[in-house]
Amino acid sequence: MMSLPFYQKSHQHYDLSYRNKDLRTTMSHYQQEKKRSAIYTHGSTAYSSRSSAAHRQEAEASRQMSASSYQQQASQAYSLGATQHSSSEVSRKATAAYDYGYSHGLTDSSLLLEDYSSKLSPKTKRAKHSLLSGEEKENLASDYMVPIFSGRQVHVSGIADTEEERIKEAAAYIAQRNLLAREEGLVTSKQSRTSRQGKVSEQALAILQQEEAFEKKSRKVAIREKAEQLSLRKTLEETQTYHGKLNEDHLLHAPEFIIKPRSHTVWEKENVKIHCSVAGWPEPRVTWYKNQVPINVHANPGKYIIESRYGMHTLEIDTCDFEDTAQYRASAMNVKGELSAYASIVVKRYKGELDETRFHASTMPFSFAVTPFGYASKFDIHFDDKFDVSFGREGETMSLGCQVVITPEIKHFQPEVQWYRNGAPVSSSKWVQTHWSGDRATLTFSHLNKEDEGLYTIRVRMGEYYEQYSAYVFVRDADAEIEGAPAAPLDVVSLDANKDYIIISWKQPAVDGGSPILGYFIDKCEVGTDCWSQCNDTPVKFARFPVTGLIEGRSYLFRVRAVNKTGIGLPSRVSEPVAALDPSEKARLKSRPSAPWTGQIIVTEEEPTEGIVPGPPTDLSVTEATQSYVVLSWKPPGQRGHEGIMYFVEKCDAGTENWQRVNTELPVKSPRFALFDLAEGKAYRFRVRCSNSAGVGEPSEPTEVTIVGDKLDIPKAPGKIIPSRNTDTSVVVSWEESKDATELVGYYIESSVVGSGKWEPCNNNPVKGSRFTCHGLATGQNYIFRVRAVNAAGLSEYSQDSEAIEVKAAIEVPSPPSDITCLESFRDSMVLGWKQPVKTGGAEITGYYVNYREVTDGVPGKWREANIKAVSDAAYKISDLKENVVYQFQVSAMNIAGLGAPSAVSKCFKCEEWTIAVPGPPHSLQYSEVRKNSLVLQWKPPVYTGRTPVTGYFVDLKETSGKDDQWRGLNKAAIQNKYLKVDGLKEGISYVFRVRAINQAGVGKPSDLAGPVVAETRPGTKEVVVNVDDDGIISLNFECDQMTPKSEFTWSKDYVSTEDSARLEVESKGNKTKLTFKDLGTDDLGIYSCDVTDTDGIASSYLIDEAEMKRLLALSQEHKFPTVPSKSELAVEILEKGQVRFWMQAEKLSGNAKVNYIFNEKEIFEGPKYKMHIDRNTGIIEMFMEKLQDEDEGTYTFQIQDGKATGHSTLVLIGDVYKKLQKEAEFQRQEWIRKQGPHFAEYLSWEVTGECNVLLKCKVANIKKETHIVWYKDEREISVDEKHDFKDGICTLLITEFSKKDAGFYEVILKDDRGKDKSRLKLVDEAFKELMTEVCRKIALSATDLKIQSTAEGIRLYSFVTYYLDDLKVNWSHNGTDIKFTDRVKSGVTGEQIWLQISEPTPNDKGKYVMELFDGKTGHQRTVDLSGQAFDEAFAEFQRLKQAAIAEKNRARVLGGLPDVVTIQEGKALNLTCTVWGDPTPEVSWLKNEKPLVSDDHCNLRFESGKTAFFTISGVSTADSGKYGLVVKNKYGSETSDFTVSVFIPEEEARKAPAEPQKGNKKSK
Repeated sequence: MMSLPFYQKSHQHYDLSYRNKDLRTTMSHYQQEKKRSAIYTHGSTAYSSRSSAAHRQEAEASRQMSASSYQQQASQAYSLGATQHSSSEVSRKATAAYDYGYSHGLTDSSLLLEDYSSKLSPKTKRAKHSLLSGEEKENLASDYMVPIFSGRQVHVSGIADTEEERIKEAAAYIAQRNLLAREEGLVTSKQSRTSRQGKVSEQALAILQQEEAFEKKSRKVAIREKAEQLSLRKTLEETQTYHGKLNEDHLLHAPEFIIKPRSHTVWEKENVKIHCSVAGWPEPRVTWYKNQVPINVHANPGKYIIESRYGMHTLEIDTCDFEDTAQYRASAMNVKGELSAYASIVVKRYKGELDETRFHASTMPFSFAVTPFGYASKFDIHFDDKFDVSFGREGETMSLGCQVVITPEIKHFQPEVQWYRNGAPVSSSKWVQTHWSGDRATLTFSHLNKEDEGLYTIRVRMGEYYEQYSAYVFVRDADAEIEGAPAAPLDVVSLDANKDYIIISWKQPAVDGGSPILGYFIDKCEVGTDCWSQCNDTPVKFARFPVTGLIEGRSYLFRVRAVNKTGIGLPSRVSEPVAALDPSEKARLKSRPSAPWTGQIIVTEEEPTEGIVPGPPTDLSVTEATQSYVVLSWKPPGQRGHEGIMYFVEKCDAGTENWQRVNTELPVKSPRFALFDLAEGKAYRFRVRCSNSAGVGEPSEPTEVTIVGDKLDIPKAPGKIIPSRNTDTSVVVSWEESKDATELVGYYIESSVVGSGKWEPCNNNPVKGSRFTCHGLATGQNYIFRVRAVNAAGLSEYSQDSEAIEVKAAIEVPSPPSDITCLESFRDSMVLGWKQPVKTGGAEITGYYVNYREVTDGVPGKWREANIKAVSDAAYKISDLKENVVYQFQVSAMNIAGLGAPSAVSKCFKCEEWTIAVPGPPHSLQYSEVRKNSLVLQWKPPVYTGRTPVTGYFVDLKETSGKDDQWRGLNKAAIQNKYLKVDGLKEGISYVFRVRAINQAGVGKPSDLAGPVVAETRPGTKEVVVNVDDDGIISLNFECDQMTPKSEFTWSKDYVSTEDSARLEVESKGNKTKLTFKDLGTDDLGIYSCDVTDTDGIASSYLIDEAEMKRLLALSQEHKFPTVPSKSELAVEILEKGQVRFWMQAEKLSGNAKVNYIFNEKEIFEGPKYKMHIDRNTGIIEMFMEKLQDEDEGTYTFQIQDGKATGHSTLVLIGDVYKKLQKEAEFQRQEWIRKQGPHFAEYLSWEVTGECNVLLKCKVANIKKETHIVWYKDEREISVDEKHDFKDGICTLLITEFSKKDAGFYEVILKDDRGKDKSRLKLVDEAFKELMTEVCRKIALSATDLKIQSTAEGIRLYSFVTYYLDDLKVNWSHNGTDIKFTDRVKSGVTGEQIWLQISEPTPNDKGKYVMELFDGKTGHQRTVDLSGQAFDEAFAEFQRLKQAAIAEKNRARVLGGLPDVVTIQEGKALNLTCTVWGDPTPEVSWLKNEKPLVSDDHCNLRFESGKTAFFTISGVSTADSGKYGLVVKNKYGSETSDFTVSVFIPEEEARKAPAEPQKGNKKSK
């Protein structure tokens, strides 16, 4: 059993991390109270209540209260108003929930409650004053919540030691939640549950007087409370008067279970009691039911004892047996209603691993089905196609399933299907999915893990009836990435979580990889990321580890990896997400429970005490100490103030007072801390200080001296390993559990075949208990077993090996025979026949016993024995019967294990003389050799043959589900044989068969049915195999892997035993048998079948007809006089150095095989010329010759002798065949010589690159640094700029823009001091043409898509190529027709552009244009569609460009004649002339200094003939200097031509000339 870690057992949760201030203050205050009858604590301290006797007395007192007391109680409740009524209802449910928990033995508070801290009010509330007396307060029900927070004990859920603890856990959770939880925090209950006798008004007044004496209040508060008390008193008096007039019926209330019955699991032959306590008025009457049927104690005297004393009702069941497993109901009823409570009783039989308590120990009622057949109708649930014991491997997928058949079938009424693993319900998750299709239930594992290993049970419930089926699933370890590395750990869970650290635990793997596990590495990954980080630098051996360095509020996943000296194993399955989080602190409260089990807490608020230095922590202890870490735990101080506190942990070496602070950087927020980096084996003491804003408090009392090391010991080895037989593939292993084992996780079991020395794990998930069934063993093998225990500290030593045991099924009594039928009837006797038992129990049936009884008027009499001595046949004649009397019969089978159960009672048969003419029914029908499309049916002839002998038989069949009118005959004519091979069956269909006998009078009664049988070929089915050995002996062989120790082989010919045949010989050994023909002939033709007794109908047959006989005889003759078969005949090949190899290959050669080598009918032997070799493993025979000479022409033969087998192969090498071979050998020798120096591995070749250049290349080999390469063209050396680099062995010569000028003979020479080699490439004629074709093809492929361009002349279509060659033929077509080129449509090439120019395009030019580039072999096309929008846009652009061209051509312009600058002497005449052009004739105007200039006598401006403009100034002056412009303009545009006129005076120029040098001289100075 798994128990809690010891550090959690001793730890009391008075901590800051798991409670808010409210709860801490409440619990701290309560600890200081005097000891009372009940103590309320949280953590590992127990809940203790008043004794059960006190509860029974209270229940009895409540039941016997007078009507007046109920009136007073009702009056009080009514006076508190509607709010109190609602509170009372909740309180009643809370109390019922508590009582439920108490009834389940809720005395251990280690069970964890849910965290309700988020439901508390954010502010503390001052308690309202109670108006009830102290005694009444003791009985008040609570309707508020004392917050209990989740913490380190989350792991308890689901791994409690026993089923009883799990029930306690669930009961505690429900009771405490309903009793204590409320959303609004701590609110004092205002509803009284019971009241004392006396006047309520006087009691209320006394309460007021007492409270005024005890409490100090302000005047304002006192006046307000006084007014409230007066108002309440008046209300109580009025209510009391009103209720005095009420009818007595108003005091009645429905039954209520104070203590509900609890479920039990017991062993057979034990007694069990279930109890309940019920309240109600009038007193309820309690009735007990079993599976909804009232229990009648008189019908089963002594079985049931029902008692009712003082309100406690008891049902006792004496000497439980398996039939007592049921659901029991206690029904309490009075005039106000009925209430039921449920409990389940499970009676266990010691026969398997399944603990059925898991399925039935539920305190909630089953669901009941209301069907057309009534309330909770009976259903028959049956499983077909059931899953068996399954084996999987980690990472694989697996599916378990079975067909569920429920009768009667009710539409729209589905069963409840639940899967369990080791008794725990399985729900859908990312690892496993459940599915119900309406008739089939499946459980699918998407990714198997070792955590999935266990006993799987499917339970199908229909109403109150259910059935279940179980089988074990084994999960093997995945293949290790590193051979010899350990397997992955499993069950990684969080034991304790807070904001400072999370303690992770896991289970050690069963497989260590062959060397001990050195420790474990823990990895963490923040939820939402894929980044895994290692938490520990060195491996930890202890299977628990506190992970630190977490971010508060974040959630993490964890996994664990094992490591040994070989390496690190695969990681475990990741844990569930764990949050590093503590509940937020609340205001500190002081409280005490005045009524321990009702949960009432009176709350008072203390005055603020800010600025208080916290006191020292208390109860400091070491809760866990391992080699890697130490965990400390303590209680927060009582004196601390309202604000939060932090903790500092200090340590010192034992025997010193040198205290060192451990957590120097970050203070601890939780009252637990894990210390690392401690020296193993060294002694320490520890203490803790508290701190807040007011300062650091005094230290706690130091701990006792703690030595760093593992406190938890590795368990001792188990003892007394006892294996016992179970099935033919499994063994049950039991052992004595490890003594004094602490926190035991479970056991690993290993098995080994005797003598092998190799141990294999039987389970990969530790099992609890002391018994386990090991599956997957080999039938007939002898095994030994050993066991070892595991806990968090590690794995124990192996137990001693068990005694060896042979794997085979345990012997049981046979199952009942079936289908009893009357084979023949006489006046005073009857012959009965029956079918043999389906299961023989693992042993041979030794006989049968028949019983019979008379049936008179439908009433059966007593059974009588028909035979004292067992009969061996499945038929028996019963004598001394009475004529015309009706009888019934039953038969029991017997083997060495004992007498089996009797068969079902037969039909009624009348003992009378049969006088019918037709024969009776055949009997003893049996089927064998069942395959997916066929089977063999056999029968025995009828005992009663009729008036004439039987002449034949008819065989009928139908599908099992078919009606009686669906029988069909298999043979049209009667058959003489008493067997028939039925063919043509449909795979997967179930069939039944019957046989009818016929004589001259007609067809008799049909036999009993054979079947049902499903047409299928079972896995592992083997067939009879014919074999002819080396001596030519013919035999039939059969092998069976499913034999039992009692199984035997039985051979038959035409289904008649061959035991006495002189022509056959049978030999059987182990699971193999052989039938040998002494001299196969026509007398041996027939069907030979082999049956295996004591199996599930294993059989096979083989037909030897005339054709098969001839084939076998021919094969026998071949084996008697064998030949050596050849895979390949004699052949010859030339090797690298010119050597000649003659070789052949035989199918198989033994170690004694010999070969003779013959040349021209003479044997040759190994010597300088011939080298021989034989490889007997491969059968290859070789002969080598260094060189072929002329005298070696002839015939070569290899003769083989291998035992008595012979063989030969011949090769003729004469004439041209030999000369060709000789020439090839010489060439190869020369090639080898050439390759001794630098040579060409690949000769010169060409390649056209993607840039359409030609690359000549070759591959060289055996070169060195001094090797040179020289290129030649037409015997002239080609200058190569770059030096060749032989690193890649490739030499190249690039020829760009290859054309006809590059044709010629190219040669490359490779040479150094070892020799030279050359390679030539001919690029002329056809070779050049082929190269040019490839170049043109590459150019054509480089052509871009056709594009459209508009010009002033028209539309141009064009495409670019890498470069253009004349050898590349270009053809243009329009709409599928070749274009005829004219002056308007032209084609051409400009640089790399190939174009088609369409001048003055018209609508007729629309269409699809294709440019075809022909490379000499293939045409490559580029197309463009010049129509629609494409044509319109191109044509519009053409028109625009055309108009722009016309305008540019005809616009006005100055063609020339005007200078840029004119320098002229004053007084001279200036004549300028220029030519002007434009169409139409442009207008001419002149400008001077940007202003219009008008012609006059001084400046004459003329424009003649529309072409020439004249500019004349008769006598220039300085005033004529300036910038002049000629402006010409027409409708297409204008242009201005500017010139400058500069007029100078000669005298001024003369004066300026001398002054310039003087100025210059001055500057030079």
